[in-house]
Amino acid sequence: ADGDLLFNVNSDIRFNPRAAEQPEWQNEDNEEFLPTGETSIDSYPNWLKFHIGINRYELYSRHNPAIEALLQDLVSQKITSVAMKSGGTQLKLIMTFQNYGQALFKPMKQTREQETPPDFFYFSDYERHNAEIAAFHLDRQVKWICVKRKVEILILDFRRVPPVAGRLVNMTREIRDVTRDKKLWRTFFISPANNICFYGECSYYCSTEHALCGKPDQIEGSLAAFLPDLSLAKRKTWRNPWRRSYHKRKKAEWEVDPDYCEEVKQTPPYDSGTRILDIMDMTVFDFLMGNMDRHHYETFEKFGNETFIIHLDNGRGFGKYSHDELSILVPLNQCCRIRKSTYLRLQLLAKEEYKLSLLMKESLLKDKIAPILYQPHLEAMDRRLRIVLKAVSDCIEKDGYDNVVENDFNADVNTVTTER
Repeated sequence: ADGDLLFNVNSDIRFNPRAAEQPEWQNEDNEEFLPTGETSIDSYPNWLKFHIGINRYELYSRHNPAIEALLQDLVSQKITSVAMKSGGTQLKLIMTFQNYGQALFKPMKQTREQETPPDFFYFSDYERHNAEIAAFHLDRQVKWICVKRKVEILILDFRRVPPVAGRLVNMTREIRDVTRDKKLWRTFFISPANNICFYGECSYYCSTEHALCGKPDQIEGSLAAFLPDLSLAKRKTWRNPWRRSYHKRKKAEWEVDPDYCEEVKQTPPYDSGTRILDIMDMTVFDFLMGNMDRHHYETFEKFGNETFIIHLDNGRGFGKYSHDELSILVPLNQCCRIRKSTYLRLQLLAKEEYKLSLLMKESLLKDKIAPILYQPHLEAMDRRLRIVLKAVSDCIEKDGYDNVVENDFNADVNTVTTER
């Protein structure tokens, strides 16, 4: 239904010239782009195909061919301009491509083997480019090839993370030489080892001592496809009920009140609809990655409260493979609710033949800068999956299966989610 689509292709889509810094969009035949349906959707660039595929239930459908094509664009399209992203604590760059698509670039700050230092607070941890890539793959699906037959196995099958791909970027040609951002340009220098470096401007880790250096001018990073411009599709920002205190000494209310979920369930939008189940999905997603940094989340305003949570900004996941942060799982332990579709999928991923770590490893091999995750991180996901299933099992034993596992296969609001 039109009401379930973010855009009506015939009337809603408007190319935003301010976002692309171009007077108009033109297709390969040099014909002016018409947003009124007169131009075939097939001629749209892949980033626009991604945007018009967004609906009430997901960012993209399971078999949308534009997603694989968009991932290829992220690693191959010519970069025409670069600017620092305002806000946030760490350096991120907005990159614009030749086809006027845009992506958020997070540069490599840690090697695959490095863990977050034990004395770091979660709010001062590095944002990792490979965590953004791995989060996208965990959130979606993979094709698993068996010996005798080809079987499609889904990983979490949420499809709530915008497409992300790894790319090796030439810092001279693809950043310094194309940026009009003088503040960024001024921070470039040549290190004593004759490598090109820069550090930009931000709250954390933007100094000569924390500069990003190439080898000699190549640096890898993640590129996350932009969502539609806010002038076209407004998003609502929600405070996560289980937000941490972001303070060295203070604790959040949920950390000291074991009945905190009961209070949340009396508060809109968690008192009706599927939002509390969406929070549980996000909780499982974050626990598998070890991501403690989920202070807010966003939804598309057009769909009101009956829509999915967008899983944005996952760079602080996969920081520690030797430690499981059980506090991330508190929402599930307190609320004892989970979708049946999510529960069944988790049970499948715990089976030896569909092991989560193996599926993730296979999926991540497709990325241009693979390997993405250090093997101990993959093994940690299997361990954490067992912890999630034990938590659900304990809830079922305490409250009963029907009170814990929500049958979302027949609910009208989830029909598209489970049958897409």
